[in-house]
Amino acid sequence: MPTAKTTICLWYDSDAEDAARFYAATFPESSVDAIFRAPSDYPSGKAGDVLTVAFTVLGLPCLGLNGGPVFRHSEAFSFQVATDDQAETDHYWNAIIGNGGQESACGWCKDRWGISWQITPRVLTEALAAGGDTAKRAFDAMMTMTRIDVAAIEAAARG
Repeated sequence: MPTAKTTICLWYDSDAEDAARFYAATFPESSVDAIFRAPSDYPSGKAGDVLTVAFTVLGLPCLGLNGGPVFRHSEAFSFQVATDDQAETDHYWNAIIGNGGQESACGWCKDRWGISWQITPRVLTEALAAGGDTAKRAFDAMMTMTRIDVAAIEAAARG
């Protein structure tokens, strides 16, 4: 299996395979590509345990490392998913939250493994890119939301 020049490596306690399978089932252009087992014992596992999982999320190559409970995820890293409408926004948001995740603010949520996701409708990105009063109205509306409400962003952008 060829290795990508750049791969996102995500540290999991012990369930990288579960996370990879969830991402593959939830997002297009996503798959579990390979599972590698430890050839011998290591600090947080035994020979034969799943050590790493090569997977793809929305076309991005990733590697899940079962490294134990030493490190935790934070909002300093997140996947940003651009959505086309409310149905797609709700689909991803509900999948993450409904699988043990938690809501945050402004379109951010965390999956049950602690990975942060920004579920961002394109209409919000476009309104912010417009600058001026349009951006301010859209930004102010977004600041009151957990999951992004596309209709509310469109109304705010229009004024």
